[in-house]
Amino acid sequence: MASLPRDASDKTTPSGLSVTSTKNEEQFPAADEQMIERHNDGPARPLDADVEKQAIQDLPPSAPPPEKNPDLVEFDGPQDPGNPLNWTVRKRVAITLSMGMMTFVVTFGPICFGPASEVYGRRVPLFSGYIVFAIFQIPVAVAQNVETIMLCRFIGGFAASAPLAVVAGALADIWGPLDRAYAICVFAASAFSGPVAGPIIGGFVTESYLGWRWTQWLTLIMAALFGGIGLFIIEETSAARILQIRAKKLRFETKNWALHAKADEKQITVRTILTVYLIRPFVMLAQEPILACITAYMSVLYGILYLLFEAYPIEFHEIRGWSLGVSALPFCAFLVGIGGGTGLMAYSTATNFKRSFLKHGKAVPEERLPPMIICAIILPIALFWFAWTSEKHISWVPSVIATGFLGGSLLVTFWQGINYLIDCYGFYSNSAIAVNTFIRSIAGAVFPLFATQMYRGLGVAWATSILGFVCVAFIPAPILFYKYGASIRARSRFNPTG
Repeated sequence: MASLPRDASDKTTPSGLSVTSTKNEEQFPAADEQMIERHNDGPARPLDADVEKQAIQDLPPSAPPPEKNPDLVEFDGPQDPGNPLNWTVRKRVAITLSMGMMTFVVTFGPICFGPASEVYGRRVPLFSGYIVFAIFQIPVAVAQNVETIMLCRFIGGFAASAPLAVVAGALADIWGPLDRAYAICVFAASAFSGPVAGPIIGGFVTESYLGWRWTQWLTLIMAALFGGIGLFIIEETSAARILQIRAKKLRFETKNWALHAKADEKQITVRTILTVYLIRPFVMLAQEPILACITAYMSVLYGILYLLFEAYPIEFHEIRGWSLGVSALPFCAFLVGIGGGTGLMAYSTATNFKRSFLKHGKAVPEERLPPMIICAIILPIALFWFAWTSEKHISWVPSVIATGFLGGSLLVTFWQGINYLIDCYGFYSNSAIAVNTFIRSIAGAVFPLFATQMYRGLGVAWATSILGFVCVAFIPAPILFYKYGASIRARSRFNPTG
């Protein structure tokens, strides 16, 4: 169909949408084209807007302004209510809480859903994976052999990666660098509380007349509840995807089939998928010392978290003789520690990080590290504390108190590391988080496999002490990055400001 007649001098699109030039632009991979530069003190601005503005300023006074593309659909100015960063605080908080509840029932995630969210937006990968995860609780609940359980758990675990892989990017879509730290506090508390609450509920359910199969039915019920809430609350948050949808709508309304979004200008090819989404994360892991070290540290932390789920029943059920349900109650102290750790992250954001942000006008990644340094020191202390108060003749109280410090220190060290990577790598952070998630998820799956043999062979005291010594070895990492991180980032080829 022919497009509507247009005055050659008309440089606006329907609905007053602003436009930018697309002539002679360098073509970047789609993942980088879609990235939005975010500022806490103002709405989002496309990265190429600054480049274009500078180019206009550099032109001689007599030079005509660059020709605008009348068919490029963008947000209608910096205050466009359709921009996720301009949504109401109430709406953004509701989305954050809903995403956090969805992660409450999942634990493991591979590398594929993060890249998918860059191509198809956040909503489709999030809910497609979540629905598959929920459905595959049913065959596990009715399984008659271990093969069925293992196969369906694998598929369900693969699909369960969707919330963990997508939510970090979605929070970056709707919150600026400063406010994002508060949002991640909520998300982190939910993501850590789910795996910890599972053994508490599962222990009592398994002991009851319901049996172990009802642990799967309860997971399905909770997934349906939180997923249903999210389905009504969570909208598409990817700015690039929103503009694609808006451009499609305008094409049908105006019959101007040339209207398009920036993301439509670059076709996603197999080569792009391989180089940008699959290969680049591992290239970054090999070339970036910050990413490699933080990923190694976080993998150990993630592995310890899941190893403790095997260790605590040995300590409190086998050694102290508590019932299966009661032996999981010490994890309540872990939840208390998570609450304390969340408060510490929020306090650090409201003081040190905010002060640095206002001073420099941008996020300084190293200001994420002071809470991480503190908790990196507390973590091995808590492990040694738990280790040497684990004997049956010693009261259970010291071990439970140590559990609280374990919960808080694990939470803060882990999630401040995530924040640090996001701030360090900017629009490359999706690749950094993808490979980080992939490696640490392997650790989370492998550590429990040798937990029982290690704890029964070495005893709770020495087995936990080994974990403490490993954590001691990582204490210098955040300290060194706090001191030298800026200079390391300056030499990085993936430095977004370089």
